Amino acid sequence: MADDRPIGLASRALACSVGIMAYNEAANVATAIQTILHQHLTVGHVAELIVVASGCTDATVPLVAALARDEARVRLLVQERREGKASAINLFLGAARAPLLLLVGADVLVKEGTIAALLRHFEDPRVGMVGGQPLPVNDAGTFLGHTVHLLWRVHDRVARAAPKLGEVVAFRNVVPRIPLDTAVDELSLQALITQLGYRLVYEPRAIVYNRGPATVRDFLRQRRRIYAGHLRIRQQQGYAAATMSAARVGRALLALEPFTSPRAACWTLGAVGLEALARGLGHYDYRRHRPHHVWEMVASTKPPLAPATQSRQSVLVFRILAVTPPELALSTQALALLTQQITQHLRRALGGDPACAEALVAVQRSGTIIALVPVDREEAERTAQQLIQAIETTPLRVGGHREGVAVKLACGIVAFSQTQALALAVPAAV
Repeated sequence: MADDRPIGLASRALACSVGIMAYNEAANVATAIQTILHQHLTVGHVAELIVVASGCTDATVPLVAALARDEARVRLLVQERREGKASAINLFLGAARAPLLLLVGADVLVKEGTIAALLRHFEDPRVGMVGGQPLPVNDAGTFLGHTVHLLWRVHDRVARAAPKLGEVVAFRNVVPRIPLDTAVDELSLQALITQLGYRLVYEPRAIVYNRGPATVRDFLRQRRRIYAGHLRIRQQQGYAAATMSAARVGRALLALEPFTSPRAACWTLGAVGLEALARGLGHYDYRRHRPHHVWEMVASTKPPLAPATQSRQSVLVFRILAVTPPELALSTQALALLTQQITQHLRRALGGDPACAEALVAVQRSGTIIALVPVDREEAERTAQQLIQAIETTPLRVGGHREGVAVKLACGIVAFSQTQALALAVPAAV
């Protein structure tokens, strides 16, 4: 019988590249960097810390540059213009060199032990992404403070049953890029890694401290953007966040017993009303195709970006899940030969399809195979199914196995709507 365990990275040190996306974070970025570099790690190590400074007009860039001169692990990447967090993350994904990646906000503080708690899960090759627990520092004695604390407590309870990861996430370096127009980057990553057959893990002992919105207007703006982003991910990547289920959120809320006093009951009902309003506004934005990938900070000082030319581009990410006979899973050389054969098969198959004749295919360092195809998501899904079926039903010749080797593949799909994706989607072959 074939071994059903996914094939992961070879056993080695759990080195990670940490990414911080910063926009005008001079007040917080130095502290954020220090709390990460000074973590005591019982497993793995931080190989590098990359700060992507996007369109910063404050002292963020010189502050990070000064830290980089004193600490060899710190690297600074500068985007002259602010193009959205997804664009900054794509820059990080292209620059990061470690087998594990960790994303953390520039405006959060990482509790001691958090990175070790995240990394230890990757000793299991089936795990692809791990997320921690955000704890707000807002005053819970105010209405907005109560609302923010209640929101994250609900998210914590939902995530323990169905992982919903954000604020701080670690994941395997198998994702080439994420859509430039996503407003919920962690969910885009979560969707693709799930499609590749990896497990998601929520680790509540991995804690970051953040500050939630302090005004009703800011709360609605943030939650509106997030819900619109969730709807867009469901459309683009066919993946729904656990918190999209009103029933699941409602059960988690009631389990917290938030109606223990008249004031708590009133504030809880107010919080529910605000969240419902934000979701309604987010749904309106989604239906009207209103973009949220470049977040509103001070609108009057941020000139609008030039509209992008529309095109159809999709990235297919293939990963070997299992092989038959199972003993091949232990051979790195055999796995490399299999990957080469599958890559050649994909190139031939895509080259013979008039709609995909210009497809580009490459292999990542992680062993995943990336194919850029000039079709929309619906056509990409059909193409992926046909390719997987053809490969899984064709015995491949590897080593001394005369009867051939059968493989089981997983495929994740990212659909892009902007022509910039063409230059970002497929890394150079290794």
